[in-house]
Amino acid sequence: MGVDLKRVLAEVLREYRLPLRGDHGVVHWARVLENGLRLAGETGASEVVVSLFAVLHDSRRLNEHHDPGHGPRAAAFAKQLRGRVYDVSDEEQELLVVACAGHTSERWHADITVQTCWDADRLDLLRVGITPDPARLCTAAARKPEVLRWACERAEAGYEPEVLRGLVCLPEAGFPN
Repeated sequence: MGVDLKRVLAEVLREYRLPLRGDHGVVHWARVLENGLRLAGETGASEVVVSLFAVLHDSRRLNEHHDPGHGPRAAAFAKQLRGRVYDVSDEEQELLVVACAGHTSERWHADITVQTCWDADRLDLLRVGITPDPARLCTAAARKPEVLRWACERAEAGYEPEVLRGLVCLPEAGFPN
């Protein structure tokens, strides 16, 4: 089966109740995906885990504000999807579950893939008016001034990555196939 992100995203969106273009919606997920893949090229993180994290980490939010349980809910959702919507190794699944569960409550993890997932998300904080603090980023790749500048400019501008067009077919939301 492998990983078909379009299929995973379709499953996520079946039950997603927040605004698609909201602070934690598909545009954010797409930037996290691009951030993560850029970082993974330097860190050696699993691109499969980073990609799944991007579309799952905020998928179980109940609101756009304070929702401390959304990470663990996303981790539980990832467990439900494995084998039905995507297939990964046991190690990849465990890293995904850890990354989703701890992405807002934890500061650091020993595994480079988890670190890369968390940094990919944190690099997009300026979308909600928070400048990423390099001291709170796990990887040297994310702390590079040019990476911080690139990610912050995109977040602040509300940049909609081209990858959305390949993953999402939502004409009513302005995302043609």
